[in-house]
Amino acid sequence: MTQFYHLLAGLTVVYLVVCLLGILFQDRLVFFPERALVTVPEQVGLSYRDVYFETADGMRLHGWFVPAAAQRAVLLFCHGNAGNISGRLESLQMFNELGLSVFIFDYRGYGQSRGRASERGTYADARAAWRHLTEDEGVAPDQIILFGRSLGGAVAIELATHVRPRALIVESTFTSAAELGARIYPWLPVRQLARIRYDSQGRVRRLRCPKLFVHSLHDETVPFSMALKLFERAARPKELLKIRGGHNDGFLVSGRKYLDGLAGFLDGLGI
Repeated sequence: MTQFYHLLAGLTVVYLVVCLLGILFQDRLVFFPERALVTVPEQVGLSYRDVYFETADGMRLHGWFVPAAAQRAVLLFCHGNAGNISGRLESLQMFNELGLSVFIFDYRGYGQSRGRASERGTYADARAAWRHLTEDEGVAPDQIILFGRSLGGAVAIELATHVRPRALIVESTFTSAAELGARIYPWLPVRQLARIRYDSQGRVRRLRCPKLFVHSLHDETVPFSMALKLFERAARPKELLKIRGGHNDGFLVSGRKYLDGLAGFLDGLGI
């Protein structure tokens, strides 16, 4: 019996240490930035220009502006938690085909953007990108569509609570980081430990702009049920586009269905 209690005490200590490490190194479990840009839009036939801009707290960020020949609107692209802007060329091609100019930027700590990633930092970075588009580039807010994929969807939703875009498109996006973490680590008290929240389900009901939720029925990372929860909580006008494929390649696997779904949403906006 004494050995059993010693074993139980040892396991308890290990569990508490794991919880403590989860608190201390939470950022490393969420953000996976890469510094090197492995390619540029020009290599897939897209013209572009480098853009450097500053956040309100003085962080210098980098992005690309990729113009469309017959521009319908400008898409402000908030990418996911891994890599950098150079891993999104397929999406840039698709949006270009739809007549959307794209401003895609790297959060602090990603690519050529200075600093270190954090939840508050990503929010500040997206607001700086919006200010750059509206103030430096002179793009009218009603010509800007916010787009966010995966974690970027949470960033775009938060930004949409502060600005007035023409529309919002979120793809493969979770309800909250705490809820997703609890699903991935069911043996840990994630909801109690989470410092990083990304509470999209608490924010989405406040948005009044037209919204399109895109999600794969087969997403192995963020379940489709989370997209349904966000969609149901969102106020009208709203649409739901069901695609197929995995979390990272659903837009590619779905191909024409994905493009047609986005095109239909844009047509409904009257642009």
